[in-house]
Amino acid sequence: MENIDPKHAESGEAPKPIEKDYESHKADPGPGKPAVTERDENGAGSVLRWILPIAIIIGLIVWFALRK
Repeated sequence: MENIDPKHAESGEAPKPIEKDYESHKADPGPGKPAVTERDENGAGSVLRWILPIAIIIGLIVWFALRK
């Protein structure tokens, strides 16, 4: 416990208050701009683009082979 990373230690500050003013966001209810414009590096999309079709083809081959 002696090697504690300072960014993971408690700061003693009060937590951010829970937002209760929902009326102020009715005009712009969408997600934050960083959530939309953030670049997807190291995402799973490129891997799933290859794995899903291969898995479907293998599944169809097995299904046709085991069907009577």
